[in-house]
Amino acid sequence: MRLSVNDVSVEVAGGASVLDAVKAAGAVVPTLCYDERLTPQGSCRVCLVGVKGRAMPACTTPAAQGMAVRTDDPAARRSAQLALELLVSQLPARALDVPADRSELVRACQHFGVTASRFDGATRNAGVDHSHPYVKLDRDLCIACNRCVRMCAEVQGTFALSLAGRGFDTLVVAGTGGPWMSSPCVACGGCVDTCPSGALSEPGLLDPRPISWTTTTTCGYCGVGCTLRVHVRDNEVAAITPVHAAPVNRGHACVKGRFAHAFTRSRDRLTTPLIRRGGRKSPLEPTSWDEALTVVATRLAAIRDRHGPDAIGMISSARATNEENYLAQKFARAVLGTNNVDNCSRLCHAPSAVGLTASFGYAGGTNSVDDLDGTDCILIAGANPTEAHPVIGARIKQLVLRGARLVVIDPRRIDLAEMADVYVQAKPGSNVAVFNGIARVLLDEGYADEEFLRTRASGLAELTDLLRDYPVDHAARVAGVQPETLTMAARLYGTARRPAIVYGLGITEHAHGTDGVRTLANLAILKGAVGTPGCCGVLSMRGQNNVQGASDMGALPDMLPGYQHITNADVRARFARHWGVSVPERPGLRILEMFEAAIAGRVRAMYVIGEDIAQTDPDSGNVRKALAACDLVVSHDLFLSRTAHLADVVFPAVSFLEKDGTFVNFDRRVQRVRPALTPPGQAKPDFDILQLLAHTMGAELGCPTPADALAECATLTPTFAGISHARLDRDGPLHWPCRAEDQPGEGRLYLDSFATHDGRAALAARPYLPPGEQPDAAFPYVLITGRRLVHYNSGSMSRRTPNMELRPREVLDLHPDDGARLRIADGNLVEVTSRRTAVTFSVHLTDTVAPGQLFTSFNFPDTPTNALTSDVAETVTGCPEYKVTAVSLRPV
Repeated sequence: MRLSVNDVSVEVAGGASVLDAVKAAGAVVPTLCYDERLTPQGSCRVCLVGVKGRAMPACTTPAAQGMAVRTDDPAARRSAQLALELLVSQLPARALDVPADRSELVRACQHFGVTASRFDGATRNAGVDHSHPYVKLDRDLCIACNRCVRMCAEVQGTFALSLAGRGFDTLVVAGTGGPWMSSPCVACGGCVDTCPSGALSEPGLLDPRPISWTTTTTCGYCGVGCTLRVHVRDNEVAAITPVHAAPVNRGHACVKGRFAHAFTRSRDRLTTPLIRRGGRKSPLEPTSWDEALTVVATRLAAIRDRHGPDAIGMISSARATNEENYLAQKFARAVLGTNNVDNCSRLCHAPSAVGLTASFGYAGGTNSVDDLDGTDCILIAGANPTEAHPVIGARIKQLVLRGARLVVIDPRRIDLAEMADVYVQAKPGSNVAVFNGIARVLLDEGYADEEFLRTRASGLAELTDLLRDYPVDHAARVAGVQPETLTMAARLYGTARRPAIVYGLGITEHAHGTDGVRTLANLAILKGAVGTPGCCGVLSMRGQNNVQGASDMGALPDMLPGYQHITNADVRARFARHWGVSVPERPGLRILEMFEAAIAGRVRAMYVIGEDIAQTDPDSGNVRKALAACDLVVSHDLFLSRTAHLADVVFPAVSFLEKDGTFVNFDRRVQRVRPALTPPGQAKPDFDILQLLAHTMGAELGCPTPADALAECATLTPTFAGISHARLDRDGPLHWPCRAEDQPGEGRLYLDSFATHDGRAALAARPYLPPGEQPDAAFPYVLITGRRLVHYNSGSMSRRTPNMELRPREVLDLHPDDGARLRIADGNLVEVTSRRTAVTFSVHLTDTVAPGQLFTSFNFPDTPTNALTSDVAETVTGCPEYKVTAVSLRPV
């Protein structure tokens, strides 16, 4: 529709507001209760404009064809100014001393020329609440605009905030009105970000010193891939804020991405290379880069020449950029001469890569996260988005609050289970039985898309035959749930017009994780909910920031970049021509195989980039034994991690806030990473370390810059052919596959055909098989591991921030019934013993776990959870069975 603003003709879409039209015309009206991410409420009356001689709030007035809007209407302007003066009259004078770039209220006053108020009356003296490490409340500056309350409800979905009091005494409160620290606040920062008056702030923005520069980059915590602005003061992060127009996070963030940045200036950052000069029993000592590189180069070459290139294993990093992972696998293959290169996706989402490839064709989710906006039913299986991927968890909450139905399948009663229409509390390890039972209902009750199955899928006859053994009663019995619950879940998914599946490590980290992915994918295929217009498909929630990209770049023992098989002679020849060296043809060792080979004496050197394998990998006692058996262990890290403590040489690396490159998030979106800080001391990016080491070994990797590395990868990999740094800087994030510079990338896959050998989605007939490790009389409990909201992975970054105030130690979640039976109270110490070792935890009694089950994480080295975890690994991918460990429990 077309209308005019101050005699300027503008065109806006249907449903636009007058405020949208004002912005389109380049005019300005202040707002105080308005935030583009929230439902407009029009309460502050500061955005009044003239429409047909009447003063109308621009934010809530619909734009109409032919409307004439005046932002300079005298009556509207006078009314807005009076409303603003009345608002200011109850605030202390310092409210207008806040810098204008940090206060919309101050900017509104400047717009209207308000320096004081003509209204006299009492001003607030309610004090401050600085109990929270990140969210600081100055009650006297609160204007009761309700934006923070709506942000917490509409965007975050936590409902931790409310307005309390009446009239003059109305203020924001957290929880029941006590200290902010004790409230349900999850510290997403949305309230701070939206506050227009400075009543809510954060420590870095309370400092009056100016910001030196701001850099836009991609978050380096989980795999969501939030776009963030890093505000730097004196080469330190002052604050991080989300980008409102970002496609993935849409102006939202979480406690880690928004606030957990103090690790960059931690006193124990590694700033110089470290080396042992007298064997393993000697201490690590600072040294020069020249000496460290020479020692590593000489010893790697000696091991390669004496024992063969396959005596070296390299573990690349899900925290490193795509370009660094590309360089790492090139270094392994072209310099060391081995395919013994892997990354931590082996330990989490290798079953996703194999399972999704077999079902659909590509080793990634089928859809963009944007497609969730169109769903009417979400099935969440083995994922806890509100803690592990909080921004996506918040988006799912928004969808459910707007009417989408929700099915949650998980052994734990996660936060989203409380909002679910159907919650299936299935036993750990029963996923395949659950999905087969749901598939049986879809077929038996006519919910399957017969046309899709006939024209675009294969394997229906085999699946139908297998499902004869999975009536709902049987599947429910295996899963330990009521048959009615499983049937209700199937019907809810089956009756949806645009169902979406979101899954995580609770599906993959099992002895039969690939079967779990395949049978879950069956549900989307049966419904025709993938590869069709308007479909929402299957989204695989990746844990670390670049776990998708590390595999995409070929840091795998059997795949070159773009999942091109190492056994394909034509593929190897193409890389060999470009690299100028032959590419080894035999697939290399997986991570767990490297450890076994090291213990057996076949692998003599381990090169570890940015992973703390001694803390995060399963059966960590076995990992330490493997490292001790090696002649050489090299580690790149930010801190002296448990793995670095065991290394012979440690290279000081840099964080995501200090490096250049790209990450790939969970929906295959390639995004730019830009350095906001100068690295401390002599620390270097992994990219530079690999370049220097190759040169010291007498080889050249080419690719002098990260941009060159991605360009080389694009040249050799059709999937990424259209992606470059220049294009990402110009056009923004791109989904792969993107096969040419003039192609936009494919957010929604398989609209024409699936990328399987026959172009059809492949149904999988997979029987339920029990977990690899079973509880018994000696080990009667099942331990499940997973993620916590405020910490990340090994905790090496988040534990060096004020997040420690939010969760200072690890705890063991135990059901109150088990606690009563064992006479264990909340906070008591218990010893958890597996078939490998024993670890002591503090107990947290909670009904989020089922009786007989325990839950904990692995964020704290003083509670080495992964010393307990099962050494069982899936045969297909080598992914360990983190989610099922048989343990016993006794009070200490």
